[in-house]
Amino acid sequence: MTTTGNFIGGKTSLSASNETIPIYDPATGKPVRELTQSSAEEVRQAIEVAHNAFDGWSRTSPLRRARVLFNFKALMEQHRDELAALIVSEHGKVWSDALGELTRGMEVVEFACGIPHLIKGENSADVATGVDSYSLMQPLGVVAGITPFNFPAMVPLWMFPIALACGNTFVLKPPALDPSASVRMAELLTEAGLPDGVFNVVHCSNEDAEQLYTNPLVQAVSFVGSSGVAEHIYKTASAHGKRVQAFGAAKNHAIVMPDADLDATVNAIMGGAFGSAGERCMALPVVVAVGDDTADKLIAALTPLVKALRVGPGIQKGSEENEMGPVVSAAHQKKVLGYIDKGVEEGAKLVVDGRNFQVPGHAEGYYVGGTLFDNVTSDMVIWREEIFGPVLSIMRAPDYATALELVNSHEFGNGSAIFTSNGHIGRDFVREVQAGMVGVNVPVPVPMAFHSFGGWKRSVFGALNVHGPDGVRFYTRMKTATVRWPSGQKTVSEFSMPTLG
Repeated sequence: MTTTGNFIGGKTSLSASNETIPIYDPATGKPVRELTQSSAEEVRQAIEVAHNAFDGWSRTSPLRRARVLFNFKALMEQHRDELAALIVSEHGKVWSDALGELTRGMEVVEFACGIPHLIKGENSADVATGVDSYSLMQPLGVVAGITPFNFPAMVPLWMFPIALACGNTFVLKPPALDPSASVRMAELLTEAGLPDGVFNVVHCSNEDAEQLYTNPLVQAVSFVGSSGVAEHIYKTASAHGKRVQAFGAAKNHAIVMPDADLDATVNAIMGGAFGSAGERCMALPVVVAVGDDTADKLIAALTPLVKALRVGPGIQKGSEENEMGPVVSAAHQKKVLGYIDKGVEEGAKLVVDGRNFQVPGHAEGYYVGGTLFDNVTSDMVIWREEIFGPVLSIMRAPDYATALELVNSHEFGNGSAIFTSNGHIGRDFVREVQAGMVGVNVPVPVPMAFHSFGGWKRSVFGALNVHGPDGVRFYTRMKTATVRWPSGQKTVSEFSMPTLG
């Protein structure tokens, strides 16, 4: 069995601890690889290697840094199927979804390739006689990323291409459940011409990972995961003087108005709720139907589709591809099933039951069937907490104002959507909903790479979002120079506040 190792100083290596943990294929429940488990000393070593590489990389011209990323993008495309196979075998998502994840990640690489333009700064000539002012956007130093299991390639790609393009060096801690894509991308970066030590990958315990947001050599940290951990990292890293962007949980809602196109809306909800088995921070697990008639029509249309979901291994392609794979682990399967039990216990109407779901020939796989609840209310756990599984809840509201109030009352505000044919309602929703990413007749409104991704409320901790313009601002700091060159003019000492002009 192969072992996924660290990537430090331009090469892969196994941990000196000789400790490994199994990596399971969620479709079969069987181990497919082992993962080396780093020691605290090896994490410190990765940080120091990145620190030592910073001076040379930060002095490399932005154009040359962009050329490395152009090469990396070409290699990603060349090895797309290999990377997708790693994602499918460790995460469990279906083949087209793995390819889609890679495509969205590579769009950030494309954006980062424009770094010579993105960090041009500002210039003002003659702010006073013979005085010019201009700004520089300079890299921070060593930056770290801690990423979740649900997007083993895309979320790291949200972070490191822009960080590297800006001239920083990077230490990545990927998830233990599906780490191999990150290591393979590190190898491709080296093949693309990235100098040794600029990008490093370590696999370690959560305790040892604290170095990534407490070590004095680390200047900034990006995190995606649960809200509790996001808040802890934000507070701890900030107390240690780090710049932080920490993204937490979500409970995204879609309001469906009576005038919505029913067929288009139902298809959008199916993809938003059950794509990637619901394991997306931008999934659509809650629909608020305005009016009982709207809710009844949705239930009638959704029920046969949820029952008919093709669920099975993600490795099948083309016409044989399943619509939904397993959830990521046995522990997560148990958690999702527990939420379904809780919904029944609390009185929600279970329309489609995804428990006890079996895939022929894959009895040990971590499968949960598509699940549909009706009459979910705001006092229920299945509304309050993020399930992160293929569970769709239908709530009912008498009017738009009540539906909007319900959406805005939730503690999370990652994304939200509305389905309507009324332009006024759609415009009002965009303005009034308390969420960072909003869709109008779009179920999963993840911004393109040249915009920034980020939620509101307890879905995010930190002032700057990921990728897009905020990503460039996060990974650089501005320096403003005010310059006068000697020209023979006479000067005198001035002790009051200088007023140029």
